[in-house]
Amino acid sequence: MNHYPLWKNLLIVAVILLGGLFAVPNLFGDDPAVQVSAGRNGKVDLALMSQVETALQAQSISYKRVEMEDGRLLVRLADADLQLKAKDVLSNSITGDYTVALNLAPTTPSWLSAIGAEPMNLGLDLRGGVHFLMEVDMNAAVKQALDSYASEFRTLLRDDKIRYQKIQVNKDNVIISFRTVEHRDLAEAKLSNEYSQLKVAVIEDSAPPSLEMHLTEVALREIKSLALQQNIITLRNRINELGVAEPTVQQQGDSRIVVQLPGVQDTAQAKKILGATATLEFRLVDNEHDVQDAVNGRVPAGSKLFYHRDGRPYLLDNRVMLTGEHIINAASTIDSQSGTPAVSITLDGKGARAFSNVTRDNIGNPMAVVFIESKTELREINGEKVKVRRLVPEVINVATIRDQLSKKFQISGLDSTSEAYDLALLLRAGALAAPIEIVEERTVGPSLGQDNIDQGFASVIIGFVFVLVFMAIWYRVFGLVANLALAANLILIVALLSMLQATLTMPGIAGIVLTVGMAVDANVLIFERIREELRIGNSPQASINAGYAKAFSTIADANITTLIAAVVLFGFGTGSIKGFAVTLSLGILTSMFTAIMGTRAVINLIYGHKQRPTLSI
Repeated sequence: MNHYPLWKNLLIVAVILLGGLFAVPNLFGDDPAVQVSAGRNGKVDLALMSQVETALQAQSISYKRVEMEDGRLLVRLADADLQLKAKDVLSNSITGDYTVALNLAPTTPSWLSAIGAEPMNLGLDLRGGVHFLMEVDMNAAVKQALDSYASEFRTLLRDDKIRYQKIQVNKDNVIISFRTVEHRDLAEAKLSNEYSQLKVAVIEDSAPPSLEMHLTEVALREIKSLALQQNIITLRNRINELGVAEPTVQQQGDSRIVVQLPGVQDTAQAKKILGATATLEFRLVDNEHDVQDAVNGRVPAGSKLFYHRDGRPYLLDNRVMLTGEHIINAASTIDSQSGTPAVSITLDGKGARAFSNVTRDNIGNPMAVVFIESKTELREINGEKVKVRRLVPEVINVATIRDQLSKKFQISGLDSTSEAYDLALLLRAGALAAPIEIVEERTVGPSLGQDNIDQGFASVIIGFVFVLVFMAIWYRVFGLVANLALAANLILIVALLSMLQATLTMPGIAGIVLTVGMAVDANVLIFERIREELRIGNSPQASINAGYAKAFSTIADANITTLIAAVVLFGFGTGSIKGFAVTLSLGILTSMFTAIMGTRAVINLIYGHKQRPTLSI
């Protein structure tokens, strides 16, 4: 009656031993380390390792070892002070397309790593770092889409010889004015047929005759969703360029993005790179008109007035030769002729063909490089302070086109090597689809992270000890068996988190503490049922069997309903809520295994071979 077959006992032992094996790496801790990652034009090899070792030895910085791992170089050090010194030395001594960043390197033995046993990751609140909550400017995303449509309208109407007076882009619509009603009606039919995502309407009794275009609700949702997803991808690319280990970039709601950078303490640099919306435009210089007339307010049609960063005015063609969206690689360098900072640029196929054609036709003409940055300012409007976003274009370089340019070229005129480095990074990572604003910022120091670890560990231990004492006193031998299962349950939770390479946070620790209580809850139900069976006169063996059999449905119902709640939390929650849901879900699954199968196996071994045992419960 109370015997498990051999295979089931072996299965339980194998699961617990395997769990212990994968949980062990969390006992070894981490080494403070400096991580050197290569960009597209860099390479992590023995030559780089030799360069790193030479630089550290020259500054008398002792290190444990330098190793290559997963396409990066790790320098392991003894403490955090040496880590910071080593980072400064390597940042100044390593040249080329490399990123130097702080990291923590696990000290897991190689034989454990060889079988895939690695420690779990620690979240921002345990490891330290920075947390940003960013909001995407959806109005700007819609405006950019309308600007794009307006450009298409100009080309379409010009090709079909439909005469219009002007195209005006507003906050949520585009208005086109025509010379005659006939041209307006032709345009209405053409645009309605070509653009199903737009609502095309005639503005009645308007002079001149006009059409108004609105985006449909479906198109608006698609534009906003695309802008959010594209910004998430761009932010991930920028973080990868920064070399941050184990970052978190995820959507929150319809317009916000959460960015967590464990181990990063330089918030100024992180904000500068993540929030920047810089891009480039290449335009031809208009030499046919007088730039002074444009400064005085008489800007000729087809041209636009820009200013160099030193204050000089330039009259540039309205047509953009090339934009930053066609740039696939960029690297900071030094111009061989002038010795000034420069950025070497590589274009994609489409951009290279277009740029080649336009430069071929304009050899001998001057071309300007315009650096465009989005900035947010606080302005007082109607007595209230309102954040206003504006584009700040600057001409950074003007040069005569000497040859036909194609896939690779470089731009100069930058103020410093750091500006060249930052611009190259932004161009490599891509431009944001819409401007973003940091609405919340938190910094967690390494010491505070360690305090959180200590407090979280203490909470688990205290809760664990109280449960152990209560179960041992109240249920005696059966209570000790439940305690053994509880210890196995904690080991299995840690093992699963490590195997999944999940990130443990403070809410995750709260989920583990809650699981400790829920794990013994199942055994309390079983043991109380056994006591009840003994009180009504059943034999000890029958009572054990009835206790486990009759309590199972109640235990299953309680755990399944909690598991459903955890799944809902994971599906609709974000960040730390997901961490709580993960540990709670894993804890429910492991507690069902240890509290039912595990304790039953041990009870069977203790009492199963006796005819009429005296139960200590």
